[in-house]
Amino acid sequence: MSRYLQIEHVDMVFNTKKGRFVALKNINLSVKHGEFIAIIGHSGCGKSTVLNLVAGLLEPTSGALILAGREISGPGPDRAVVFQNHALLPWLSCFENVYLAVERVFGRTEPRTRLKERTHAALELVGLSHAEHKHPHEISGGMKQRVGIARALAMEPKVLLLDEPFGALDALTRANLQDELMRILQETGSTALMVTHDVDEAVLLADRIVMMTNGPSATVGEILNVDLPRPRDRLKLANDPHYHHLRAELLKFLHERHKRKAA
Repeated sequence: MSRYLQIEHVDMVFNTKKGRFVALKNINLSVKHGEFIAIIGHSGCGKSTVLNLVAGLLEPTSGALILAGREISGPGPDRAVVFQNHALLPWLSCFENVYLAVERVFGRTEPRTRLKERTHAALELVGLSHAEHKHPHEISGGMKQRVGIARALAMEPKVLLLDEPFGALDALTRANLQDELMRILQETGSTALMVTHDVDEAVLLADRIVMMTNGPSATVGEILNVDLPRPRDRLKLANDPHYHHLRAELLKFLHERHKRKAA
């Protein structure tokens, strides 16, 4: 489906104490089924606002968002969010954190044995079967993010929304989770929309990169097609001239926008 997720002529205006603040202006984007889209731009350009609109956490001032032929009118289990903060319930085990989401989505239609199977499968997908009975304080930051990803995927969402999910992690853990995310999405065929500040992360993971102009009244500046073959190997890409060309194009856009903002 070439227009699985559609963002059409979306404006987002916030009413503040200082008056109206136009965060987003005329955002247009079509996402294919199974596509990985990265959204990048300078701070304050509305990246997370776009994600929150797709999640249904915000209602656009004007325009429409459509997923699989239905207008987005609020939060729903067809869209799952992975936050930078893992947002796990500390009094629940890894298994229970994932099970809670599974039960909310499938509890009315499936028996408990099936709900447990879904939970086990999600934790196995992210390589955490061995830690399912541990609590969040007993595992590392990277493992917590794996639980968050497992919880999101266990809901079988139409779109996986990722809001800088690896931003608070050390470089090695971040690289390992990026590789895991590529493997998981390749395996599940999920559609994903990710906000990031990281140029290398965007080029490594995405099929297309949406480059936002500076706010206020931010909009889509350019869209970069990342035509690197999959599966992708970060070590091989390190010596790939086309990878470096795409990276340079992205940096050029961001640098030019930074100069305009400074001016």
